[in-house]
Amino acid sequence: MMSTKTYIPEHYAPLLNLYDTQKAIGLLKRVFEDTLCGSLHLRRVSAPLFVEASSGLNDDLNGVERPVSFDIPAAGREAQVVHSLAKWKRMALYHYHFPVGEGLVTDMNAIRRDEIPDNLHSIYVDQWDWEKVIAPRDRNLDYLKHTVEAIVCAMADTQKSLLSVFPQLSVLPQVHKAVSFVTTQELEDAFPHLTAKEREDAWVKDHPTTFLIGIGGALQSGKPHDGRAPDYDDWTLNGDILLWDDLLGRAIELSSMGIRVDAAALDRQLKTAGCDNRRELTFHKLLLEDKLPLTIGGGIGQSRLSMFLLGKAHIGEVQVSTWDDETIQTCHDAGIILL
Repeated sequence: MMSTKTYIPEHYAPLLNLYDTQKAIGLLKRVFEDTLCGSLHLRRVSAPLFVEASSGLNDDLNGVERPVSFDIPAAGREAQVVHSLAKWKRMALYHYHFPVGEGLVTDMNAIRRDEIPDNLHSIYVDQWDWEKVIAPRDRNLDYLKHTVEAIVCAMADTQKSLLSVFPQLSVLPQVHKAVSFVTTQELEDAFPHLTAKEREDAWVKDHPTTFLIGIGGALQSGKPHDGRAPDYDDWTLNGDILLWDDLLGRAIELSSMGIRVDAAALDRQLKTAGCDNRRELTFHKLLLEDKLPLTIGGGIGQSRLSMFLLGKAHIGEVQVSTWDDETIQTCHDAGIILL
């Protein structure tokens, strides 16, 4: 069954009832966070829901999304609800004096007003946002790949824990720990006539756990695979963790991550993106002056991972958000309960 926004797989029926779904989400979040912290040497910290607009700390995502803004009369300031915490985390590591090899993780809750809702997207975003201090020698692909493999192992171990409590989930495909690493240019070369999303689906269908490297910079076609703001990821040392979702018949992105820009990469990417006006913002000035630590970090979707590991067809089955009438009706007709 298909609406313009919502796809309902044929003969779809949830494997868990409403109560067990909530119980499983709680278990999943606890186990995954504990495993991730142990693997990457992370400590849990508190994080903001909004930041001061003039700080330059909000994440511009693809560079075009509008933040939710509001004034704070008592403080005489303008604030923005965060899109993510990509830059805030790096500042936190700086202020908290984290040593090399250690990092932080937090629950990030955001509103992305310009998101187009569908099975995988909601205007409400919940993810584990993590960031870790690295040494100059760690700014390379091998370090990035090792980190990706640790995250994928945490996903697989979480799935095992869920199966021990909810054996009915055993019918779902297992998370493949063997990661296929491929660059965006290699995908463009292999599938030159497909769109970026179609290339991902074509590759990940045969490589069910994939890390797609190099997002933000222009490919040989002159176009980037996808947009990335110029001031957090190094476009040559970043990527997405993609898993094949049998239920939806498509690749699903569970994490966007990367080694962050150093002063040279930030200088280069600001010029390329035409964003030189950001150089005077607090975050950018500190980074260009080499005062911020070198880091690696990313976001891991809590609702996306819950969808995948619990065999859910729609993100509204694992999070509370606001949906349009068509989505509500389509899900109702299919017996899908939106939280």
